[in-house]
Amino acid sequence: MNERKTIKRSARDIAFDCAVAAVMIVVVIACLYPFYLAVIMSFNEGLDAQRGGIYLWPRMFTLDNYKKLFSDGAWGTAFLVTIARTVTGTALTVFFTMIVGYGLSHRELVFRKTYYGIFIFAMYFSGGVIPYYILLRSLHLLNTFLVYVIPGCLSLFYIIVATSFFQDIPRELGESAQLDGAGEFRIFRSIILPISKPLMATIAIFTSVAHWNSWYESAFFISNKALRTVGYLMISIINSTRSSGSAADAAMQATRTTTTLSIQLAAMVVAVAPILCVYPYFQKYFVTGMTVGAVKS
Repeated sequence: MNERKTIKRSARDIAFDCAVAAVMIVVVIACLYPFYLAVIMSFNEGLDAQRGGIYLWPRMFTLDNYKKLFSDGAWGTAFLVTIARTVTGTALTVFFTMIVGYGLSHRELVFRKTYYGIFIFAMYFSGGVIPYYILLRSLHLLNTFLVYVIPGCLSLFYIIVATSFFQDIPRELGESAQLDGAGEFRIFRSIILPISKPLMATIAIFTSVAHWNSWYESAFFISNKALRTVGYLMISIINSTRSSGSAADAAMQATRTTTTLSIQLAAMVVAVAPILCVYPYFQKYFVTGMTVGAVKS
């Protein structure tokens, strides 16, 4: 008969736990405080913020930084384009990754090793920017919204991850459904996808963050200002801050209370806030078992 024993913690264990907690608190503060400081600085008058001494809350609260930011109509258009790109691009990437990864997970697939080898080779070797540009031009994707979503529909790294994930799913699940008359598509839709939520959520959150923050395509493949994204406008603000001279700064400061830095901080907060709001809803899937509900072989 097993008796439940109470484990007594020694003074050394308690001291160790306290030390670990103290280190973690320092790490959390070091990671979160810079963003918190950027938030409170974005709500403070730009000229006043240059004096320093702001640590916990705004000294001179104002919304002028955000008003100045959104007074430019390009930001409203950029947010619509970025939202459309993020939603469409993420959905397409998850869909095609799941389809291709599930197909490659079948060992009886004809030329499976050849396909897998091509994906591995393409993941490590690239043709470069110029061939990529020529390819996009030949496909008539330049200066169109599709240049944001079509090239990223298939992520080679995510395909390899998805293939490994599907191979770990017990084959008995599909075989039992086949005995009941279910086809491959029915098995994939009704059995595989429901237990693949952790995988889909992981791919979705990383893909959406990449789409939301991306500025590369807008800079090199888009000339239409109506198709510019938030990431590109952020880079533009940073570059304008770097290129602005002292005379330009003095003229600006003489006419208004905002500065290029305060507007830049406001833009950063606006760009990061949507991701911070969405991320917690996907967090629960990261700690979920990878084969929830699966039977054991």
